[in-house]
Amino acid sequence: MSPAATSPVQLGLRENRLQFTLLVVVNVCVGGLVGLERTTVPLIGAHTFGLTSDLAVFSFIIAFGLTKALTNLAAGALTARYRRKQLLVAGWLLGIPVPFALAWAPSWGWIVAANVLLGVNQGLTWSMTVNMKIDLVGPARRGLATGLNEAAGYTAVGATALFTGYLATTHGLRPAPELVGVVFVAAGLALSLVVRDTAAHVALELARHTQPPPAREDTGLKVTFARTSWHDRSLRGASQAGLVNNLNDGLTWGVFPLLFTDHGLGIGAVGLIKGLYPILWGLGQIPTGHLADRIGRKPLIVTGMFVQAGGFVLALVLLSRPLAAGLLSAVALGLGTAMVYPALIASVSDHAHPSWRANALGTYRFWRDIGYAAGALVAGVLADAFGLNATVVAAAVLTAASGLLAARWITERHTERPR
Repeated sequence: MSPAATSPVQLGLRENRLQFTLLVVVNVCVGGLVGLERTTVPLIGAHTFGLTSDLAVFSFIIAFGLTKALTNLAAGALTARYRRKQLLVAGWLLGIPVPFALAWAPSWGWIVAANVLLGVNQGLTWSMTVNMKIDLVGPARRGLATGLNEAAGYTAVGATALFTGYLATTHGLRPAPELVGVVFVAAGLALSLVVRDTAAHVALELARHTQPPPAREDTGLKVTFARTSWHDRSLRGASQAGLVNNLNDGLTWGVFPLLFTDHGLGIGAVGLIKGLYPILWGLGQIPTGHLADRIGRKPLIVTGMFVQAGGFVLALVLLSRPLAAGLLSAVALGLGTAMVYPALIASVSDHAHPSWRANALGTYRFWRDIGYAAGALVAGVLADAFGLNATVVAAAVLTAASGLLAARWITERHTERPR
């Protein structure tokens, strides 16, 4: 047996730095694949396929959000039957057709179908990378672990949005920007075959856990779904905040390219706006994840929701100067989301026993990623009826209301603080 196979299992970031680093790189590939769509696909719908309804254009986001949400939910249950590594590899195999379909789809229906596959890919791969990182580091570093995971993914989303915006200005909307995804799929699959499973780390944390679950407690998906969705106040507060947070992302994904091109910006400028938002969202999660371990989860969650609401206000107030409006809005949305994202995942982990944590995270991620579909649906209906500006107003109001609910419902649960 190799030394790695015989070495004792330990919890901690330093003790598992090699595997943790591999998983960070895997999540760069996960984020890069979905980043292909941030700048170009709404414009492909409007300009290449001639879609005149905003709801029709946003249908690809609805398909992506629903599929990813359902896959997140299933992923938690599937971890009871399959190892995390098996599910990670399966997610990449299902993602192989996505860049080719986006590059050469003969009709809009093919784009929507590609987003169904992309949703499954993202649900499995992103769920497994975050679960495996949490498994490796133990309770003291959950905030930092989730911050690093989400930072890797969303920085890649933003960088890819920037790069595809550049490629679209020089080579057209298709196929060059979308074929970048082939690199992400190949690298993500190769690294996922190399990384080790984390079942032994979960077993070690269970053995050390100070509060074992009651002998007859049901830890299945049905009970955990109800507990996470509404029975537990803190988990309910985290779930609704996650939903509204990704509603914002889904809404801006579809609305901002159309809104700012309508006000005279070119594809390159739109790519800059769409890239800056997730880059700040991604990089910002490294310090905010660490901060969530130091000061607690709730202050970052509540403050972050209000900062995001302010970002939408900036987009409308400064719209006569569209580039400034887009950039300042992207900064506020990115920083606000960076505050919220790792703190929410860490909060759910704090309130979930290791025996049902995967199902709790799957339920939370279900509600969070339903937000993509909800945002696209709300944006499409409001934009068709009242115009794009109305969707931005609605997002600001919903985000502020979500921050108030988070302040009322979420409580802190003491965890071991990092030394």
